[in-house]
Amino acid sequence: MVVKTQCKGRGITGLHVGVNNVRRYFPKQIEAIELQLDHLSIRCGLSPDFWQGQPEIFDPRLCAWLENKHLHGKYDRSPVHLAMIPSGENSFRLQTVHQNGQFNGHSGGQPNGHSQDDAADKEPSGHAA
Repeated sequence: MVVKTQCKGRGITGLHVGVNNVRRYFPKQIEAIELQLDHLSIRCGLSPDFWQGQPEIFDPRLCAWLENKHLHGKYDRSPVHLAMIPSGENSFRLQTVHQNGQFNGHSGGQPNGHSQDDAADKEPSGHAA
């Protein structure tokens, strides 16, 4: 699935997963997921709002990784698209989605065969974020 960074101010950056992705990939009973960020593995809690139209993940370690790896030197803070790849039970690996469509050494398409239209670009109302 393709997700995007979400900045809520200086030092508060997380992931906007998208309502459709939440329905497709996240069972309601889970309280936390594991994120693999390069060599680092972190456990991130999911708030009840995650399933109620606010599909966002915020964690200080995730914020530091996103700021350092993907937003460093970026002044406009426009969202960065990332691949969030299932890698086990309630576990996901984050990787960069390149502008040319390449991802994880493969060209064309999106992870898991889903287009970016299925990604975090749409809000529950169907309007672009």
